[in-house]
Amino acid sequence: MRQLLKLPENFSEPAIPNYNALTAEKIALGRHLFYDTRLSGNETQSCSSCHQQALAFSDGKVTPTGSTGERLLRNSLGLANVAYPSTLTWGNNVLLELEDQIHVPIESDSPIELGVVDGNRAEVLARFDADPDYRRLFAAAFPQSESGATIQKIIFSLASFCRTMISGDSAYDRYYRGDQSALTEQQLRGLRLFNSEQFECFHCHSGVNFTISYHDAQTTPETITYPFFNNGLYNIGGDGSYPLGNQGLYELTGDIFDKGKFRPQSLRNVGLTAPYMHDGSFATLREVVQNYVNGGRLIESGPYAGDGRRNPFKSGLVRSFAATDDEIDAVVAFLESLSDFTFVNNPDLSNPFLEGE
Repeated sequence: MRQLLKLPENFSEPAIPNYNALTAEKIALGRHLFYDTRLSGNETQSCSSCHQQALAFSDGKVTPTGSTGERLLRNSLGLANVAYPSTLTWGNNVLLELEDQIHVPIESDSPIELGVVDGNRAEVLARFDADPDYRRLFAAAFPQSESGATIQKIIFSLASFCRTMISGDSAYDRYYRGDQSALTEQQLRGLRLFNSEQFECFHCHSGVNFTISYHDAQTTPETITYPFFNNGLYNIGGDGSYPLGNQGLYELTGDIFDKGKFRPQSLRNVGLTAPYMHDGSFATLREVVQNYVNGGRLIESGPYAGDGRRNPFKSGLVRSFAATDDEIDAVVAFLESLSDFTFVNNPDLSNPFLEGE
């Protein structure tokens, strides 16, 4: 597995479900499917439409638009090291495996993303069955199956390919491995502040993937955690509310104490995945850091007016504190050191249909 994933030495093997063993053939099929617009109902979008390699597999938009033009409510997440989070997506505590999550963008009808629904599913699958290259790829990936393309095979292959999106060669990683010149003095100061009790970033963003939403093959069921936090982004009406339809974990649980709770995201490649927050409402890393320095966001007017600093459900870790401009700049500089340009230029993760052009 380590060889297939090309894991750095300090990375543990990810937890991979037994029902979808990792193989080179599934990875190859998944890579083709990831970049193929034939996987959308109207053949206009692929997975890569919202997850672009140059942007660490995010899309640079506030929120994405689905294949039929429907605007989604949440910002496209980068996919670096997506094999490791304990939960997947911004505000869902039941999607625990890539095989579960990938079903959503493919087949969901509210909102529509790729738009493979009852009325066109057979047509979409027939596109792959009619292609001799795909017939070969499916047969190699699933040699025990006599059928052609199925949604389950597509999902299993995409999950296998996504697990190969390993990012571990940023300037920070080179410093961690012993290259003392990899980080600037400003970035080193930012690293110290990041791990200080002043900024307290490390409480939610620690470990090899810079998030406490993490598990691997060695994590036991009794020790795995599923963290979600309210960071004071909104407080509409003063009652802790976030914009309707986008209130985080609360949308699933109905528990008022889950209002505004979202998963702490990995910070790997965070300098490449702007804009930020679940709704893309911060354009820069400096705005993000300033929000935590302020202890939340004050919106003085408009439909979302409210003082997020006073959100009753805000995490106790999000509190205002004193920080100079130089300190904030240093933390931002450290966050930018997490950009992995080997990852975003890795030919093994690139569009296979462009090879040879």
